[in-house]
Amino acid sequence: MKRLILINQEANEVQAAVVEEGKLEEFYIERLDAVRMFGNIYKGRVKTVIRGMGAAFINLGTQKDGFLYVADALRSPVDLDAEPDPEHEDPRSKESRRAMRHKRIDEVLKVGQELIVQVVKEPISTKGPRLTTHFSIPARYLVMIPGDEKIGISGRIDDRKERDRIRSLFKQLDIPKGVGFIVRTAAGGKSENEFTRDIRYLIKTWKRIHDSIAHKKAPNLIHQELGLVERIIRDHVNEETDTLVVSNKDLLAKINRFVGLYLPKNTIQVELFKGHSLFEHYNIAKEINKTFQKNVHLKSGGYIVIQQTEGLVAIDVNTGKFTGSKDLEETVFKTNLEAAEEVARQMRLRDMGGIIVIDFIDMERHDHRRELFRVFKDAVARDRAKTNILPISELGLVEMTRQRIRPSHESSVFDNCQYCAGKGVVKSITTMAIETIRELRKSIGDSRHRIVHVYVHPEVSKKVLDHEKRPLQDLERATQSRIFIFGEASLHVEDLNITFVK
Repeated sequence: MKRLILINQEANEVQAAVVEEGKLEEFYIERLDAVRMFGNIYKGRVKTVIRGMGAAFINLGTQKDGFLYVADALRSPVDLDAEPDPEHEDPRSKESRRAMRHKRIDEVLKVGQELIVQVVKEPISTKGPRLTTHFSIPARYLVMIPGDEKIGISGRIDDRKERDRIRSLFKQLDIPKGVGFIVRTAAGGKSENEFTRDIRYLIKTWKRIHDSIAHKKAPNLIHQELGLVERIIRDHVNEETDTLVVSNKDLLAKINRFVGLYLPKNTIQVELFKGHSLFEHYNIAKEINKTFQKNVHLKSGGYIVIQQTEGLVAIDVNTGKFTGSKDLEETVFKTNLEAAEEVARQMRLRDMGGIIVIDFIDMERHDHRRELFRVFKDAVARDRAKTNILPISELGLVEMTRQRIRPSHESSVFDNCQYCAGKGVVKSITTMAIETIRELRKSIGDSRHRIVHVYVHPEVSKKVLDHEKRPLQDLERATQSRIFIFGEASLHVEDLNITFVK
């Protein structure tokens, strides 16, 4: 399989695309001046403890305070207030963990207390970053979990022999006490030397974090996660990657330095693109633009509609122009299968998170439903984000959750429309003409002999004078007033300004 990684830097923005067999499969955006918090470790100070919510707000020295639930505050490998006591049990023991599960937040944290926390979810909208004291530090093939000495293997490595081989390797490795590891999906088939290199890198990183904790005062940043370019190389470069193409010389030098330091034995080819538009050259610019559109058309003629809100994404599947065979059930089944693959791809491309509800077209046959669910699960399986999918309901809905780490691409690139204030719709001209008469009647009330100037959008003005002339004249006669309607091009279609003239 031909696999390319394209990294383009334009002004203050870096965009990265993963292309497989000429098709855009993953897409990432990062603004260089944006505050990136996911994965960062901070030395914070407890600002507020809210017993009713079982959580605390932590001052990180950033614009927004972090949010820490009691379950995420337990069992920290770095407890700044704890004194070692050999006569008491290990706080990581089963009995201790069971007892701590039932603790209240005010029994765990006190206002003014200092603690070390890691960001597990970026601040989104008005919400601050979500925090934990259960640290995880990723490398290429391993994720280190300080405070937990277990070895876990990614569930996506499903070959039993390979899982047994990895477990046997770890029994031979020299692993320090007090840390555990999760073996990432990319580690399948890797050698002892490659695991050893990751372990050394992670231990060195954890030691550096410990040293920073001792020397920095709260609130302060202790450890910063890698930027987009470095993360792409760490997480996406593998044996299937043919080439990595970058848009400028500075980016090329930065990548070569990181590859030499982090992947010394990797032979990936890094090329400098010399044309005018990297994404246009590889025919993915239009695909990227489509990731910001509401409707996504399928090759069959069907289409899906994607509506994103702050907490939920609704996806609707439609047959559109696809008529298929004479059998309606088969037409619906084929449309759903194609949509299942595309929905999984769009979730990755748009980095959608939270609760996702997919309204597939309803099917009569249970075997079709089972096959659709299987195809969709297989398509989602390649997603790096954590997902949880519920079976298709009787209404043809699939409910799922997808790990939300950062704001979606849509919320990063777009602001709410200043015209409709994020509603997506505005009142019609007819509605505003009727509201103009209603508001005039309310404003004039029982008063008499008034001169009234009304300022509205020009189209609303025309509508009132052409179609609401009779009720306007009736209002003038009833109140013995003079009403003048003025169209102002600078006004919003929903604006209505009523002025009484002396």
